[in-house]
Amino acid sequence: MRRMSVYPQHGTALENLGLTAQEIRQEVENNTSELVSDLSDLSAGARFQAIRSLPMSYNERKTIRNRVNNIKLSKTILPTDCRQQMSLSFRRFRASLISTRQRLVVWQDTLKEIGGRFGTSVLSYFLFLKWLLKFNVFSFVINFCFITIPQIVHAPNISHVTGFRGLELLTGVGYFNQTVLFYGGYDGEVIVSKPAYNMQLAYFFTIAAYMVLCGLSLIYSMSRTFQKNFVLETGPVSGGAWRLLCSWDFSVVNEKAIQYNKNNLGIQLKESLSERLQMKNKISLSDRIKHLSLNLVAWLLCLLLAVGSGAGIYFLGTEQLTFSFNQDPNDLVSEASTLLLPVVVSLINLIVPLLYSLIGKMETYSNPRAKIYISITRNIILKMSLLGILCFYWLNFVPDRISCWESFVGQSVYRLLIIDFIFCLLGIFFGEFLRNVIGTMCIQSLGVPEFDIARNVLDLIYAQTLAWIGIYFSPLLPAMQVLKLFIIFYLKKLSLSMNCQPPKHTGRAAQIQTVFIALLFFPSFVGALSVVAFTVWSLQPSDQCGPFQGLKTPFYTIFNWTDSIQGPPETNWVWWIFENVLRSELFYYLISLIVLVITFFLWQITQGRKQLIKSLRAQIVNGGKDKAFLLNKLQNVQKQRREIASYSPQPFRRSMRGSVPTVAQEFDQTPHYNPNWINTLPMDM
Repeated sequence: MRRMSVYPQHGTALENLGLTAQEIRQEVENNTSELVSDLSDLSAGARFQAIRSLPMSYNERKTIRNRVNNIKLSKTILPTDCRQQMSLSFRRFRASLISTRQRLVVWQDTLKEIGGRFGTSVLSYFLFLKWLLKFNVFSFVINFCFITIPQIVHAPNISHVTGFRGLELLTGVGYFNQTVLFYGGYDGEVIVSKPAYNMQLAYFFTIAAYMVLCGLSLIYSMSRTFQKNFVLETGPVSGGAWRLLCSWDFSVVNEKAIQYNKNNLGIQLKESLSERLQMKNKISLSDRIKHLSLNLVAWLLCLLLAVGSGAGIYFLGTEQLTFSFNQDPNDLVSEASTLLLPVVVSLINLIVPLLYSLIGKMETYSNPRAKIYISITRNIILKMSLLGILCFYWLNFVPDRISCWESFVGQSVYRLLIIDFIFCLLGIFFGEFLRNVIGTMCIQSLGVPEFDIARNVLDLIYAQTLAWIGIYFSPLLPAMQVLKLFIIFYLKKLSLSMNCQPPKHTGRAAQIQTVFIALLFFPSFVGALSVVAFTVWSLQPSDQCGPFQGLKTPFYTIFNWTDSIQGPPETNWVWWIFENVLRSELFYYLISLIVLVITFFLWQITQGRKQLIKSLRAQIVNGGKDKAFLLNKLQNVQKQRREIASYSPQPFRRSMRGSVPTVAQEFDQTPHYNPNWINTLPMDM
C-alpha cells in the first residue's frame, strides 16, 4: 500500500510536465482509488493506524477516511443512519464504563498527585502499599464468606463470655478469646444443609487456595518486573546518555519537585561517572585488603547483633510463657504483660537498623548501589531471623503447654501487628514531624528529612509476613491489616506533604522495586508458607478447640473426605485421583521435572533474546560509525573541490565562459516528466 500523498505539489507547472490538467487529475484519482481500495480491505485498527500514518495534510486524510467509510457502509446490511446511531451509542457506553472504572479505582487521583509532586521513586512505595492492600482485601473477602459467615450462621463456638475491658484491643485475649477472630472460635461440625457444608474442608481449602493464589501472583509480578527493569534496561541503553535524554519524569508538575528531580538526575549522573572511573582505577592490594577487612568486621558486627537479638527474643518468650501459667488469666497485669514481647521486638526493629547505619559508615564500596542492597539485606536478615525465632518458639514449645495453642499463636501475631502499627505511628510523629521541626527551626543544617523508601517498604514486608503467618491461626487477621494499610497510606501521604522531601539518592528505583517484590516472595511468603504447611502436615491440633480437634493432623481431614466419597460410583474417580495421583511421589517428581524443563527453555529463549539485542545494538553502533566515516569523506571531497576551484587561473575561466556551460545550465532544475513518477517514491514513506 502506498503511504504517500496522492496529490501533486502546489505550484507545479503542468506545461513543464508534458501533461494536461485533466490527465494529471485522472492519474491522481486512479491512485487515490487504489489507496482507498487497499484501506477498505484492512481491519478497523489497522485501517485507523494506516490512515493516521499517511504523509498528508489533515484535510487529505479526512477525505480518504470518508471515502473508505462510505465503501464500508455500502457493504453493510443495516441502514447508514441506524448503524451510525448504534456505533455512537456503543462508543458512549464504552466511554461511560471507562469513566466509571476510573472512579472506582482506589486512590487514583491521590497517586497521580503524589507522582506529580514527588516523582516515581516515592510513588513506588504507595503503589507497593496499594498492591499489598489488594492481597489482604481478597483474603478477607474469601475468609469471611467461606469460613466466618457459615460459622456465625450455624452456631458460634463460644463456651463462656468474658466482659469487654478495652485492653483486648491491644492484647487480643479476654473478650476476643472465644470469638471468630481466632482459631478457637470455629468448630469442625458439618452444617446440615442441602448440600452439607463441611467446616473442616472449608477452613482447609480456603486457606490453601489463598496461599496458592498469592504465590502465583507474586511469581507473575516478580517475573514481569524483572523482565522490564533488569533484562530490558541492561547494557548501553541504561548509561549516561539514556539518563540525560530519556529518564526525565514528565508526570512531575510541582516546581519544588522538579528541582528535586533535577538534583536527583545530577546525582545519578555523578554516581554513574564515578562508577566508571572506579572501574578504571585499580586499587592497590593493601587498600583492597583494608576494605575487605572493614567489610568483614562490619558484617560480623551486624550478624552478632542479629543473633543476639534473636537469642534475647527466644529467652524472653520462654520466660513469658512460664510466667503466664502462674498468673490468673483474668488479671489485667498478666494480660498487659503479654505486650512485653511485641514491644521488645518492635524496639529491636527500630534501634538495630540505626546501629546498622552507623556500622555502614565504616565501610567503603565501589558501587553506590551495593551499599543500598547490603543495607536492605542486613535489615531483612534481622527481621526474618526474629520471625524465625518466634515461629520456632510457637511451633515447638507452645503446643505442648497450652490447650488451645492455635488461638495463642493467633493472639501473639495479633499483638505483634498492633504494636508494629503503634510504632509506625510514633515513627511518623517523632521521626518525621519532630525531625522536620528541628531541622527547619532549631538546627537548620539538618534540613528537611528525606522519605526513606527502603525502610518503609521493609516495614510493609515485615507486617505482611506476619499477616501471612497468622492467617491460619486468625482467619480475620487480614481485616486488621486492611485497616492498618488504609490508615498508614493517608498518614504517610500527609507526612510526606508536610514533613519530608524526596530522597536524593534514588538510584534505579524500578530495579529496587523489583528487589522488594523478590524479597516479599522470598523469604517472606516462602517462610510464611512453610510455617503454615508445617502446622497443617506435622502438628497435632488442639483437642478442645478449633475445626480440626480430634484429628492427628489437620491434613487428615482430606483423608476422611476421600474415604467418605469412596463408596458412591459417581465420586469414585475423585478418590482414585487422590490415592493414585496426588499421593504419589512420582506425580510430584514429574511435575518438578516439567517445571525445570520449561524453566530451561525459557532461560534459553531469554539468552537468545539477549544475544539478539546485543547484535542489534552492535549494528546500531556500526551504522553510526559508517555514517560518521561517510560524512568525513564527504567533507574531505568538498574541501578538495573548494581548494581546486580556488587555484584555477582567472583568465582561463573568463575565456571559457562563452564555451563552457554555466552552473545553472549544467544543473538544470527544470522538472522533466516521468510517466512512473508515483512508483519512484519509497514504499515506506
